[in-house]
Amino acid sequence: MEYRWFYIREFFQDLKTQKTRAFLTASAIVWGTLSVVLLLAFGQGFKARMVSGLLNAGDRILVIYGGQTTKSFQGLPEGRSIHLTPEDEKLLKESLSEIDRISVQYGHWNTQLSHGKKSAITYAVGVEPSFEMMRRMYPVSGGRFLNAPDLQQKRRVVVLGSEIANELFGQINPVGQLLTIDGVPFTVIGILQKKLQTSMNNGPDSRRAVMPASTFRAIYGRRYVNQIVIRPRNPDVSKKLEQQIRTLLGRKHRFDPLDSNAIWINSFIEAEKMSRKIFLGIQIFLGIVGGLTLLVAGVGVANIMFVIVKERTREIGIKKAIGAKKSQILSQFIFESVLITIIGGGVGLFLAWIIVQATGLLPFDRPPFEYLGKPILNTTIMFLTVFILGLIGLLAGLFPARQAARLEPVESLRYE
Repeated sequence: MEYRWFYIREFFQDLKTQKTRAFLTASAIVWGTLSVVLLLAFGQGFKARMVSGLLNAGDRILVIYGGQTTKSFQGLPEGRSIHLTPEDEKLLKESLSEIDRISVQYGHWNTQLSHGKKSAITYAVGVEPSFEMMRRMYPVSGGRFLNAPDLQQKRRVVVLGSEIANELFGQINPVGQLLTIDGVPFTVIGILQKKLQTSMNNGPDSRRAVMPASTFRAIYGRRYVNQIVIRPRNPDVSKKLEQQIRTLLGRKHRFDPLDSNAIWINSFIEAEKMSRKIFLGIQIFLGIVGGLTLLVAGVGVANIMFVIVKERTREIGIKKAIGAKKSQILSQFIFESVLITIIGGGVGLFLAWIIVQATGLLPFDRPPFEYLGKPILNTTIMFLTVFILGLIGLLAGLFPARQAARLEPVESLRYE
C-alpha cells in the first residue's frame, strides 16, 4: 500500500514537470477511446434501426408467390403458370404444424379512394386478421385492425395507412368515417402507426388500404390470390418448412418440388439473418478502425514513458544505489503508464456517454435522422474497451520499465 501511494505521488510530480507531453498523451487516449465507443454505439444503433425497418415490412415471414414451371413433370410440359388459391392456404394450414400464422393476400393497383372532394390512388390489399402481426400493421390508439367477424361477414371496413389517411381526412379523425373504394362505401376502422420500412411490398404501408380478404373477393371477383404469407413457429426451421411447402403444393399443382421457379418463396427470415451478418461486419470494421486509433495512442504512451525513463536515468541510479529492487523500478513505470491510460480512457468514456445521451434527444423518428438510428451504448463493448485500455497501458509501460530496471547504478549516476 505504501508503494502504491508513493507511485501516485511520483506520477503527479512527473505531470508537473511534463504537463504538455502528458496532456497530449492523455488526449490521444481520450480521442482513441471516444472514437471506438462512438463508432460502435452509432453502428449498433444503425444496425438496430435497419433490422427493425426490415421486420416492419415482414416479421420473420415467408411470402409465397405463384410462378412458372421450368421442368416437365408427370407428362405435363414446362412453362405452365402456377396460380395460388384460397384452397392452397387451407391445405398448408391443415397439413403443416410448423406454421404459426398464415394469411392470403390479394392486391389491386390504382384503387381510387374518395372522401368528399378529396381522393387518392393506392394499392389496396385484401388480407386476414393474422396479417397484422406478420406485417406489423399495428393501428394507432382509438382504432383497430381486421378481426374474424369482419372476415366472416364480408364487412366493408378498411384500415388506412397514415399518409393516405391524412390526404383524405386532414385533421379529422378518420376512424368511423365513410369513404368509397372504387365507388363502394367503406367504414374506416383504424389508422396504421407510422413506421420505418427498409423493404417494400408494392409501396410503403403508410399508403396502404387494407380490407378483409372475403370482402376483396366479393368486390373484385378474384379467383387467385397474389401471395400467401406464413410465419413459422420456429424461424430456425424455415428452410425445412420451405421444402415442405414446395412438396405439398407440388403434389397439388403437379410440378416438380425441385423446380424453384414453379413457386417463389421470399424469406424475410433469411433476409434478416443476412442483414445481421452485414451489420456485424460493419461493426467489426468500425471496431478495428477505433482499435487502431487506440493503438496509436498506446504508442504515444510508450513514447512518453521512454522519454521519462531517459530523463530520470540519474534518479533511477540513485534509487538502485540505495537499495531499490528491479521489481520496484519496473512496477513504478508500469503503474504510471497504466494510470495515465486509465485516466485518459475514463475521460473518453465519460465524453462518449455525454455525446450519446445528447444525441439521443434528436428526433430519430423523423427525417433526416430516421435511417440513422439512436446510438446504443453496449455495456460489453465498454468493459472490453476498459480491458483493452488497461492492456495498452501495461504493454506501453512494460518495455520502458524493463529498460529502466536494467540500468546499472554506476552508469546511471554518470548520466547528465
